[in-house]
Amino acid sequence: MNSYLVITAVGEDRSGIVDDLTRVMLDHEMNIEDSRMSILGGEFAIILLVAGSEASAQAVLEQQTQLEQVLGLKLLIKTTRARQADGQTRPYIIQVVGMDHPGIVHNLARFLSGHGINIENLETDSYPAPHTGTPMFAVAMTVDIPNQLSTSKLREEFTRLCDELNLDAQFSPVSINKQR
Repeated sequence: MNSYLVITAVGEDRSGIVDDLTRVMLDHEMNIEDSRMSILGGEFAIILLVAGSEASAQAVLEQQTQLEQVLGLKLLIKTTRARQADGQTRPYIIQVVGMDHPGIVHNLARFLSGHGINIENLETDSYPAPHTGTPMFAVAMTVDIPNQLSTSKLREEFTRLCDELNLDAQFSPVSINKQR
């Protein structure tokens, strides 16, 4: 049976971080099953879901301090379990864009949580609008919508919220070839 770890690593960005971190996982016979990585400001950040034997996972946990020193990263390591699909939800992609202002993510998250919708993945980006340089903000997320909710009613309510916040939104099912 596999043991699972979620590893979050953060440190000053430099060339070779992914190579170094994945080498450590390979040396410990841990398989990377899922990951997200990004450069935020001058920092590199990654989240990994790794799987391996119980002994391999335990070795990574016990060597956290040494791994931090070798990699030059701050690590947070937590045991977890494999995710089980329950068949009670359907995945949707939501994309929102508009002029940047505080509270966009909070307002969207509050709406979704108020409807019992879990956010699976969320990415944001801020950038200047072409020609005008107006600060813009984009949100892309994958959510799990409970089967008992009416998608058309939910889309209508979400669109109304986005209109109130002066945001443009797209709300669409995940295509079959993109499902987890």
